[in-house]
Formats: sequence, C-alpha cells, structure tokens
Amino acid sequence: MLDYDKEAERYDALRGGEPRAEAAAGAVLGLVPDTARTLLDLGCGTGIVTRRLAEDRPALRVTGADLTYGMARHAAARLPGAIVLADGRQLPFRDGTFDAVTSVWLLHLLPGRGEVRATIAECARLLRPGGVYVTTVDKGPSHNVGSDIDAVMAARPASPVPDASARVEAYAAEAGLVAAGEARFTGRGQGRSPRRTITDLRRGWFMTLPPGHPLADGFARRLAALPDQERPRPDPEFRVRAFRKAP
Repeated sequence: MLDYDKEAERYDALRGGEPRAEAAAGAVLGLVPDTARTLLDLGCGTGIVTRRLAEDRPALRVTGADLTYGMARHAAARLPGAIVLADGRQLPFRDGTFDAVTSVWLLHLLPGRGEVRATIAECARLLRPGGVYVTTVDKGPSHNVGSDIDAVMAARPASPVPDASARVEAYAAEAGLVAAGEARFTGRGQGRSPRRTITDLRRGWFMTLPPGHPLADGFARRLAALPDQERPRPDPEFRVRAFRKAP
C-alpha cells in the first residue's frame, strides 16, 4: 500500500486535481439534504474535496478527519480550524453530532472487512436521527474502463474489494442505516496512459503488486509494448451511495 504521508505532496496532481474534486463534491452534495447543517468528511485526505463541500454549500459547517498527518496538514491549510487527526473506527465526537457523514475514496483502503464494518458503524453512531452517510463504493473495479491497459493488468493477482457495494449496504443495515440514493461522477483527469501505469506499478499503486513483486517487471514490459504510451485512456466513473439513519 502507498505511504500516504509521502504521497500527500503529489496526491492532488496525480489524481485529477480540482476538476476531479469538483465532480466528487457535486455528486456527494447531491445526496446530502439541503436541511443538513453539519457534515463530517471522514478520510478527508488533502481536503481538496472537503473544501469544495464547504464552499458549494455555505450553510453547511464542514469538519474533516484523517488518520495520516501529511494529508491532514494539507487539509488544515485549506480549512483552518476544521480538521482533526483521528482514526475512523474511533472518532472523537459524541453520538448524533452530525447531520451528514461522508467518506470519499476511503473504504477501499481499509485492510479488511472488520475495519470496513467498524468504520461504517462509527459513521452511523455520529449521525443524528434522519442523518445521511454518503460514501464511494467499488473504487477498484471502477478503474477498469475496458482499455488495452486493463487487458494487460487483468492477469495480475486478484485484488480484494472491501468497499463492494453489496457489502457496504449490508454493514450499513447492521448499523441501522437504510439505502437512500446513489449517484455517479467521472474521475476527471484519472484516465491512465501506459507510461503512467508503469509509474504507478513501480510505486506500489496496485495493492497486489507491491514494489519488488516478482511479477511486476513482466507487467511493466507488457505495458511498455502498448501503443500511444503518453495517451490517457478514458476516465473512470465512480459510484456514490447514500444511507439514512432512522428518524
């Protein structure tokens, strides 16, 4: 897995920057009721999406939380006084503190089903009655756009999908949340070229092919043989789901 303290410095530039953040924030806010007044963005990363949530909904008081110091430091520069350093499985807030809790590109990073379940339960705890939890799902599979790059990488060891939509829905139900809508948005600027994919491979982006893996060189050679090495393939489309706490 990537070292997100080190990754923080270049995270936004490598992942579509402001255009991607704008698309993500728009999809998320479309699932947050207009009546919401408080929102926690869990796993806020550099705060690039978190800041847009606050700017695009001025009546919403937005708080961000992240486990990684490097990421939280960048987020704090974007939203001074609104960022906390915290573990998503045990957050420093009272029950029912927020009208909405969001987690964008977080659940797929958690190491196992138990951590996903615990995080969703913690998000549910923080919601007031009638509040909504909004999260991205199926992050890894979303990157498969049917390109020649995907055809090459299909032979890699299978990756787990801790944020599989059906699993997230089941954990949400355990925590007293019911499905309340969904949306999709384009990951602008995230279409990979073969050369960029080789770079990602070398730095550990693919969880089942960490740096030094004996199969990594073979995949790099196959990627290097593809045409149009610098041309990005189509952008992925991401899915967001909302779950409501009973009134």
